[in-house]
Amino acid sequence: MALVPYVEHAVPALAKLHNSSAQFNFVNQNIILAQDWKKHGVAAVVWDAAVVLCMYLELGHIQIKGKTAIELGAGTGLVGIVAALLGANVTITDRGPALEFLSANVKANVPPDLHGSVVVSELTWGQDLVRYPAEGFDLVLGADIVYLEDTFTALLRTMQHLCSDTSVVLLACKIRYERDTKFLDMLRRHFGVEEVYYESQRDIHIYKATKLPSRRDL
Repeated sequence: MALVPYVEHAVPALAKLHNSSAQFNFVNQNIILAQDWKKHGVAAVVWDAAVVLCMYLELGHIQIKGKTAIELGAGTGLVGIVAALLGANVTITDRGPALEFLSANVKANVPPDLHGSVVVSELTWGQDLVRYPAEGFDLVLGADIVYLEDTFTALLRTMQHLCSDTSVVLLACKIRYERDTKFLDMLRRHFGVEEVYYESQRDIHIYKATKLPSRRDL
């Protein structure tokens, strides 16, 4: 599902999303990601929240090297790729239809010596969570994944399954609508939540969440 209909360069601010590729430099590596808005919609373009989250990770405010991380709703895979370059063991996930596109970007941008530390895997929030180890991840990453209210309960259930009391969730997002703040309110019932970074030029917030030990289940 696309956030906006596909109209070539209809909104100047979105023009970059219609490019067939996007190029970045993180961890001293040139990263070139294929994009295909017309075919795959929001899952196949790089959103500002992903770029800002990668900037935050690269700043070193949180320990990544040697950690077990999972990216939710990875899309093009930028955040997961950068986490791998920073030394994490990363599971990069999205829904089934996005996996071929996602896998190609990951393969093209993760150096061969790191291939063993990266897995691309299907994950629809709230479904078949037994495929993933309960409380099995040190770090849960999500960039611009909070925008469809119908997914909020499943997303929160997924986070609860993946996180132990020592796990850290990092969510990067724009607060576009009142429903976005509703998800943060839902999250605060089960996690301690604080805003740790704000990028004013792109209007992107990064929230850090840690599981409340006394509230394990939704």
